[in-house]
Formats: sequence, structure tokens, C-alpha cells
Amino acid sequence: MTITAKFYIFVLLCMLPANQLHAQNTFELREKLEEIIAGKKATVGISVLGLEDRDTLSINGDRDFPMMSVFKFHIALTVLKKVDNGALSLKQKIFISSKELLDTWSPIKEKYPAGNVTLTLDEILMYTVSHSDNNGCDVLLRLIGGTQVVQEYINTLNIGSFVIRYNEEQMASGDLAKVNTTTPLATTKLLSLFYSYKLLEKKTTRYLNELMEQNSRGKTLIKGKLPTGTKVAHRTGMSGTDDKGLQIALNDVGIITLPNGKHYAIAIYLNNITENKETAEGLIADVSRSIWDYFISKSN
Repeated sequence: MTITAKFYIFVLLCMLPANQLHAQNTFELREKLEEIIAGKKATVGISVLGLEDRDTLSINGDRDFPMMSVFKFHIALTVLKKVDNGALSLKQKIFISSKELLDTWSPIKEKYPAGNVTLTLDEILMYTVSHSDNNGCDVLLRLIGGTQVVQEYINTLNIGSFVIRYNEEQMASGDLAKVNTTTPLATTKLLSLFYSYKLLEKKTTRYLNELMEQNSRGKTLIKGKLPTGTKVAHRTGMSGTDDKGLQIALNDVGIITLPNGKHYAIAIYLNNITENKETAEGLIADVSRSIWDYFISKSN
């Protein structure tokens, strides 16, 4: 290309409206993400939403994906809405019997193997949201009246597709884990509402955000290739792998804080995965890093 041709292209770009230039940037990001997921043995859903600048991009954004433990975010929102309304208190004490501590992923059971222990609602939320405790999750659901209460609350928010019918105990058997679903777009819309204080009081919003920042799970997923110290408030969700090498789901969703103080919501869902663990986790980390690089380039 001649210098003259390059000059004319530069002039034309300068004449484009800002939103068209922005579209060009997101087009390049889309190409990068599609390159990352091409040929991978998994169905991938991605949604990104800039929380201040409203940048948007999605791939399979309106497709339903099994949530797995991502739904613990929705459950926590429902519980904390009741805290805001005065129906519950973070300081109230809840008795957990030995029968409620099933053999599943449960830091509560690890610490109190005999059960018959009394914990505050605050403690159970911490175990459930920050450490993905399955028993703690079902204790919360019993406290508020079951999955239908969560369904009814989320329905009022008009975020799009969301289905929750089964708790953690029920999801452990058969294909019931595939029933609890949502879309990447619905997820980032919900995260945006949460971030903008449209769901909970400021105090409870900050409280839940801190629990998500303290998430001890999924260090190789969204956070995997981000700079050390990046603030990531996220909730993971993953299934086991069957004897044929099929994994139903591997998910990570959350809110990321950029160095300039701005934020974006991100939802990455993988379904029907037959890649090995390292490849599947690396896919999520690579997608996350590419999105990070896009927002960083915008801020420069």
C-alpha cells in the first residue's frame, strides 16, 4: 500500500463517527475470540458488557447453558434481598444438622464433619459464595423456601432466560444439572444491574461483591492470565467429567476492575466439553485475557 493510500484511509477513519470506530474495535476482538474457540471440542458462550462505556459483544449470547454453581450468585442475591427487606439478618443463627451435611464439595463439612453446628447467615453465605459450598447452598435454599423463590425473584428483573428448578443435592443425580440454565447475555445484564446498585442496598451490594472477590475457586479461569492483583468479583460453576470424558459445564462469570477504575461484566460458559482440563480452562483464560487487552487498549 502506498503512503498516499494509507493517508486517505487515515483521513476516512478520522471522519467516521466514534461509534463506527468502536464497532471496528469490537469486530477485531470478535475475530480474536472466534480464533481462540475455533476447533475446540465444546460449545462456547461469551458475553461482555462495559459497565461505564456500555461496550457489548457476545458469541452464542442468547443460547441457554447449564449454570452449575453460577446459580449461587442468583441465590445469594435472593437471600440478600430478604436481608434488605428485614426478613432475614446476616447475624441470625442457623442450625445445620448432621443430616444436612452430605458427601459433596463442602468446606463446612470439612470443618464440622459431625454436623449439628450453628452458623450465622453471614458465615453460610461466605462458605457458599466464596468457597462454593454445596451444602451451604442447599441450607440457604431451604431457608428462603426453595428454588422457586429464586426463580420468582429473578423473573421480576427481566434479564432474559433463567431457569432454576433443582438444588445441589438434586443436581448430583442424573441429568438434572442440565435443567438449571441461563444465557451469557442474561448473566451480564444481571451483573450490570447488581453493579449499579439496582438490585440491593449499597451495603449489601458491597458485601456480596467482596464475597465474590474472595472466591477461592477457578483461579485458572477468568483470573488465569490476568495481571496479578486484578480485582475480579466472580462466581464459577463446573461439573465433573464422566467416564467417556464428557464434561457438562465449565463456567466463570463476574465483574473485573480495570486499572483506570472502570469495570466490565463478563460471562463465559462452556457446555458439552470433551477437551482435557488444561485445554478447557486455558480457553476461558485466553478469552478473558483477550477481552482484558481490548479494554486496556481502549484506555490508552
